[in-house]
Amino acid sequence: MADLGVDDVQPDFVTVHYGSTRTAEDICRFVSAKLSSAAVHGGSSCRGVMTGQGAATSTGGGIGAFAIWDKKGSFGTALVPLGHSPRAAAARAAREALDRAGRPGEVPDLIWLTSAPGNEEQALDGIRDVIGHSALIIGGSSADNKVSGGWSQFTRDTCATDSVVVSVLFPSVPFGYAFENGYAPTDRRGTITEASGRSVRQIDGRPAAQVYAEWTCGRIDMPDTGRRSILAPATLFPLGRLSHHLDGIPFHLLAHPAVAHADGTLDFFADLKTGQDIWLMEGTEESLVSRAARIASLSREQLAGGDIGGALMIYCGGCMLAIEHRIGEVPQGVSRALDGAPFLGVFSFGEQGETLNGCSEHGNLMISCITFGTGAPFTAATAHRKPT
Repeated sequence: MADLGVDDVQPDFVTVHYGSTRTAEDICRFVSAKLSSAAVHGGSSCRGVMTGQGAATSTGGGIGAFAIWDKKGSFGTALVPLGHSPRAAAARAAREALDRAGRPGEVPDLIWLTSAPGNEEQALDGIRDVIGHSALIIGGSSADNKVSGGWSQFTRDTCATDSVVVSVLFPSVPFGYAFENGYAPTDRRGTITEASGRSVRQIDGRPAAQVYAEWTCGRIDMPDTGRRSILAPATLFPLGRLSHHLDGIPFHLLAHPAVAHADGTLDFFADLKTGQDIWLMEGTEESLVSRAARIASLSREQLAGGDIGGALMIYCGGCMLAIEHRIGEVPQGVSRALDGAPFLGVFSFGEQGETLNGCSEHGNLMISCITFGTGAPFTAATAHRKPT
């Protein structure tokens, strides 16, 4: 596994992510043969990954690893099928990960989460059932290359397609963290008046799809019959839920419209609730290209000038697809912001992170960055490669 940045000295924690032309079974088999003691966390990523070497997305099968060597730290990982209760599955995974880290009953400094898309809010609740609401949970939902359900997850021991993977991290070095988006609110806003889970039927008492079409000035075609995927054109026009204010500036948690129905219903990649106030948000190609570097900078600022050991970034797969022709600029900017420290970027179909209100939440079209400091015996490394 040396070509993925893991040498003969066993790391203590490794997270591996890959485009969905690769299978979790093959990667799990390979990793199991190479790593006998590391906590191994894995999940598919839309079209590939990015590192300081650039983006590995052109073939749909790029693969990358982020490895930590930290004998003073503690790390544990567990995978549990979501089954009939994603909340219970995530709680079980959290307990097993703590046991494998040798820290049962403790609150980890950081939880790294990968779940199959669809039940992320319940997974967050399950982890909080075990660790409490102060838990810092950071993650990205596993993704595939075509939004067709071809995502997967794995650990050193097993692989699956509809599971939750939880890693608990107790690193011996400080770390910084940021979770934001690259969108701005417009003056078009309303209140959800009928919703269930991830389906919104009415906004301001009117069919949701009709309101959304008006807000977007007809840029997104709505179906006359049946249903239509609007995932791609809606990428620059998500809905935002107010999360918090900072110095009077509002910050929003985003929900990505995915499917429009002829009856006026809109389906999203996040849960929405009746009574929530929502804003039409607007992004640009330039904001999606440049924002990741800014978020990396915000994360590293929390290290108070200390050296950077390495970083993990979650970047929404929908945003990546919207700017795929410019995706090479994103890791260049992130690398500059991190002074060339190793980092791994994952392209997800849902993002989980802590907002400034102190709670870890699930959103869409978001970006997060964890920046680890340095100090003996902590080291980190990343690498990627494309399939041959």
